[in-house]
Amino acid sequence: MDLFTPATILTPIPIEDGELALQPQLGLALANAEILARLIGETAWRAEQVTVFGKRHLQPRLTAWHGEARYTYSGLTLEPLPFTPLLQHIRQAAEAATGRRYNSVLLNYYRDGRDSMGMHSDDEPELGPEPAIASVSFGATRPFVLRHKRSGRTFKIDLTDGSLLFMSGSLQQNWQHGINKSQRPLGPRVNLTFRFIV
Repeated sequence: MDLFTPATILTPIPIEDGELALQPQLGLALANAEILARLIGETAWRAEQVTVFGKRHLQPRLTAWHGEARYTYSGLTLEPLPFTPLLQHIRQAAEAATGRRYNSVLLNYYRDGRDSMGMHSDDEPELGPEPAIASVSFGATRPFVLRHKRSGRTFKIDLTDGSLLFMSGSLQQNWQHGINKSQRPLGPRVNLTFRFIV
């Protein structure tokens, strides 16, 4: 497994069959700790069930969907809530850093190390053939694991407090990604994945 060490700006990460870049700290007007506390306290979090291999499962994290369009994945259709001023501020910073436009955001709240996200690709039709996704993290550092769909090669990046991971090109076609459970005690983490729904 490869481990990437970040630089201080949005820096490309060498990876085959896709485009990936990391910025350790997104430029924001508020402190990371304040943003994390407000996201946890102000978001209408939901415990959703998804369908995986024909079976219903409760997601091991809480979620919220904001933006301009509904979104469907794993048998779940999300109706959007409007962007809040805080989400709008983070979205504008992500757009400035990546040079892309986003009209929706999926928020994931990992309450502790027991919360996780299974391996998957963000390849739903409404995201288009080569989706650009800006993933912004606040709170506890969690390893982000990528696994190549054909070779099985894995790649790990520590997503730290305030970091921006940018996924684009053919990455979703060729790689899966996820967040594993941890046996270590971990604090809360909120991740926002900004995307453009076609």
